[in-house]
Amino acid sequence: MELIQSFLNLVAPPFTVVSLGLLLPHYVIFKYFFSLVRGLFSEDVAGKVVLITGASSGIGENLAYEYAKRGAQLALVARRESSLEEAAEAARYYGSPEVITIAGDVSDLSDCRRIIDDTMNHFGRCRFESDEEIQMGWIGLFMMNSVMDAVDHLVNNAGIANMTLFEEIIDITSFKQIMETNYWGSVYMTWLSIPYLKNRGGKIIVVSSAAAWLPSPRMSIYNASKAALRSFFETLRVEMSPEIGITVVTPGFVESEITKGKALYSHGRMEVHQDVRDVLVGAIPVETAAACAKAIVRSACRGDRYLTEPSWYNAVYYLKALCPEVVEWCYRILVYTTPGTSAAEALNKQILDLTGAKTAMYPPSIHSVEINDD
Repeated sequence: MELIQSFLNLVAPPFTVVSLGLLLPHYVIFKYFFSLVRGLFSEDVAGKVVLITGASSGIGENLAYEYAKRGAQLALVARRESSLEEAAEAARYYGSPEVITIAGDVSDLSDCRRIIDDTMNHFGRCRFESDEEIQMGWIGLFMMNSVMDAVDHLVNNAGIANMTLFEEIIDITSFKQIMETNYWGSVYMTWLSIPYLKNRGGKIIVVSSAAAWLPSPRMSIYNASKAALRSFFETLRVEMSPEIGITVVTPGFVESEITKGKALYSHGRMEVHQDVRDVLVGAIPVETAAACAKAIVRSACRGDRYLTEPSWYNAVYYLKALCPEVVEWCYRILVYTTPGTSAAEALNKQILDLTGAKTAMYPPSIHSVEINDD
């Protein structure tokens, strides 16, 4: 056995390099052609049912608006009922023929069951306009079967973050909620939705993060939860394809409550600290939630396997894969501060303040510290 392992250690690297050299150009051409074909036959979601978690703000809220513009029916889920109702009203204005709101916490399995049941009870039946339609016999039955078990797109978007050094955490157990919401919330919703998605040949859109592969300090648990999401849904794609399509989205810094500075800090409480946000984001441009949502819906309807938004983050991904030490050095020089020192001492924060780049790089909505916590 050791001899075989030694042989593979010797042969596998050069064999891989030669294979990539021969196959990669053809693979790239095939992917480009296939991408053009998907663009030509993009899915029409008009009248289809889309369930979105974390829909009361940020990317989730704007995903609701983007699907609404395409005529989809929406089930919007979040914990904050008042904000959810405001998003639903705007979605109706943008063109959604029907919107329901479901207040719930995806980290609670019983809440997830209720969310799915409420969606099924509302959209999972056929409604006829007149007595004549009811009397259409087998045609009416066919129509009923065509809309039963109706979930066409499940968008797993709900998430929370932490922005504190791991060493500064006071109560580590209070940070379990990050994994429970970001990871288990998506797993619960997916597990409960799979029978309905399979019946409809549906799609799952999971909002992971570029943090899944970037070792950003102060966000260790958040980064881990997003990496777990990516790995889980890549595995699920192998199990569920082609019955269910899965698009894994890895956004960079996007306009949201997180890029406003809302996160769990050392005591495990949800707070807003924009000085820490400035350290993490620095002078990197923050994309608007509307632009990100538009790209996500377009990618999901095309049936893309992955989307990194904005796309220039792909360059950072390749840098991380090929030169991980360089990325780590940059984070230590620009972002990291020793435990107990002020975040304002970070070089990233000093550069941001010195250049005044925040005005140009951050959307106006994230300059304010106000958070709607109703």
